[in-house]
Amino acid sequence: MLKGVENHSLPRAAAFFDLDKTVIAKSSTLTFSKSFYQGGLINRRAALRTAYAQFVFLAGGLDHDQMERMREYLSALCRGWNVQQVREIVAETLHELIDPIIYDEAASLIEEHHTAGRDVVIVSTSGAEVVEPVGELLGADRVVATRMVVGEDGCFTGEVEYYAYGPTKAEAIRELAVSEGYDLDRCYAYSDSATDLPMLRTVGHPHAVNPDRALRREALAHGWPVLEFRHPVPLKKRLPALSVPPRPALVAAAAVGAAAATAGLVWYASKRRSTA
Repeated sequence: MLKGVENHSLPRAAAFFDLDKTVIAKSSTLTFSKSFYQGGLINRRAALRTAYAQFVFLAGGLDHDQMERMREYLSALCRGWNVQQVREIVAETLHELIDPIIYDEAASLIEEHHTAGRDVVIVSTSGAEVVEPVGELLGADRVVATRMVVGEDGCFTGEVEYYAYGPTKAEAIRELAVSEGYDLDRCYAYSDSATDLPMLRTVGHPHAVNPDRALRREALAHGWPVLEFRHPVPLKKRLPALSVPPRPALVAAAAVGAAAATAGLVWYASKRRSTA
């Protein structure tokens, strides 16, 4: 499937992976909704709405306008949430919740890219509090994720530091190419959503994974490979090479927190129901 081992006398290369519905079968943030509820970050009503939001996300995802409305809402809603508490909740439930929903096909690709000498970078709109530990679980070399400003009290201020979405993902990749010496023409990228077209167009080897209709049209028009990932398999059931402790993931960029992203998708699901 992939080209051979990299010649290290040449410029370096990397493989950039979107996370939700590309590497894992669900929304990484929404998957933690029950844990956030049990930890007191969201109430029962929000937890129930989150289940519906997960269904909406899996059925069709969110378009650009919906994502923008969600960002505006969640940046205010998460104000005052304790970041350490969010990180602790994610750490305590990471293996239970994320391990079983990692696509076998994606894990194999990550392994192949590492074997070929390429770095693996997770590039996700989800919050850094979720993406960083998931990246470590997957053995990623770096992550690009959404992050909120954190105040001196250790809580989200409600201000967005960096939003990893659309064109900003492409910008982060170009910045990494400069800092890490990647030759973008020799790099790979994988995503399920047309909102990631800027990221896909940045590299020489774009791939559509479980694509939405708009991305499928674009991929077919440009002759990009279209991959179908359908088999989530826990990492512990895979090859021994994927069972070793993962390398630490390095954060390249960031923005809205994990708890905030949950709240935003809860809001979106509620809005859909009220306008139906």
